[in-house]
Amino acid sequence: MTILITRPAPDGEQLAQQLNAAGIAALSQPLLDIQPGPTLSCLPAQLQQLENGDFLIAVSVHAANLAHNYLMSVGVSWPKNVHYIAVGHKTAAALKTYTGQAVHTPSARCDSEGLLALPILTQVSGRRVLILRGNGGRELIYQHLQQHGAAVNYSETYQRNWLSLDGHALCQQWQNAGVDSLVVTSGEQLAFLASLVPDNAKAWFYQCQLFVPSQRIADQAHQLGFRLISNVGSAANGPLFTTLSKIGTMGKSDD
Repeated sequence: MTILITRPAPDGEQLAQQLNAAGIAALSQPLLDIQPGPTLSCLPAQLQQLENGDFLIAVSVHAANLAHNYLMSVGVSWPKNVHYIAVGHKTAAALKTYTGQAVHTPSARCDSEGLLALPILTQVSGRRVLILRGNGGRELIYQHLQQHGAAVNYSETYQRNWLSLDGHALCQQWQNAGVDSLVVTSGEQLAFLASLVPDNAKAWFYQCQLFVPSQRIADQAHQLGFRLISNVGSAANGPLFTTLSKIGTMGKSDD
């Protein structure tokens, strides 16, 4: 078993190092890098608009990190009177550290659907919701909350920049290295990775076992042509390492 990890730095490299140290062959190839969002300067004003009982949602740890770094650089504090919500446990931990407030997060299904099932989001009519995200994504959260009467706005606190990669050369390298498993942590990454694969490598690519963090991405992968798909339920390195280390000692399995 040789695993290709496509998540951005530094998480991808850290996970590959963990797996290699555990005797499981792993390679890291980021597909993008993360930069501050172009509209970060608007964030303090957006936070000022939030009133008691409104909501702030962070969709990823990058969203929380870049927002916090900017706010600290301009001397602005996080509001104390809003409900903080995060998509995943790692994001929730970061947001709790930064804000000093309790953070609501799904306990099991760490994706948009899991977040929208939180009881605290059942009464959003007439409330403001600010979603911290990257450049695009999480439209389901926006649409659902807006349909239930919330006034929803985005703050694009970070920007994903896709790397210029030679798909033909990379696929040759990966096949030569014996890659038979892939870790992809977002739907956008999965689509981009699939676009890199040349026709002569597609059979190998779609026969790989794919590890993803949510059922939504698993469904997307199935539509693309993958058949060996494991939904880990989280994009964090901890659950990914636990799952991959078990699979690495047992051989392939299909969730």
